[in-house]
Amino acid sequence: MALTGKIPYLHTFAQFATRRAFDQLFVSGAYARLNIKILGSDSGVTAEHNGGTHMAFEDLGLVRLIPNAHVFEVSDSTMLSYLLRKVEKEYGIHYIRTIRKNAVKIYDEGEVFESGKGKVLREGGDVTIIASGIMVAEALRAADLLQNQGVQATVIDMYSIKPIDKDLIVKYAKQTKAVVTAENHNVIGGLGSAVAEVLSEHCPTRMKRIGVKEQFGQVGKVEYLKEFYQLTAKDIVGAVEEVLVLR
Repeated sequence: MALTGKIPYLHTFAQFATRRAFDQLFVSGAYARLNIKILGSDSGVTAEHNGGTHMAFEDLGLVRLIPNAHVFEVSDSTMLSYLLRKVEKEYGIHYIRTIRKNAVKIYDEGEVFESGKGKVLREGGDVTIIASGIMVAEALRAADLLQNQGVQATVIDMYSIKPIDKDLIVKYAKQTKAVVTAENHNVIGGLGSAVAEVLSEHCPTRMKRIGVKEQFGQVGKVEYLKEFYQLTAKDIVGAVEEVLVLR
């Protein structure tokens, strides 16, 4: 379809869209300079009962490796609706990581989401929490818990994983001198890695990463899986406490 000038939109589970189809996506799509839009759904722990083999914790890292690919992780339905229309107007490989069925409402209708940008949802001077996908809601809850302890947190929704908003990351890293990332993904290759790459090159900063560490997927409800993989607001709070001690 792409070879005939049409714009194919492909939708399947995130692990099928990336892990299983990686060589085809890399060679037949990106290397051939085609215009293809991919939606990877049921990502990370939101796969729930699909099983361990169907739980993608590495999809963002895989697509980030592809030259010139654009990589997004959606945090609510308003963002998804906007990005689906936005990528139609931009040529190339675009990967949109979505969650399973329901999401916490973060944005009002009419919000604009640019490539290579993040959204500051809350400002505080003590620590910067950079999150994506379902972890944005957890980051906001963590900020509330931290406020009760007298810690003021900036919360950033870094929905554009590639290209990433280097200027925004550096700005708040300089202001708070402490950064925590939170992702429903392996800590290797995804948001945490992308932020660490920016900081190591432009603004070395104390940092902790919340995400999946050396683990495969499993069957379970989302809330159970968040607890198991330590992807909750309280885990973010714990990471903030650690990084503030190190600062």
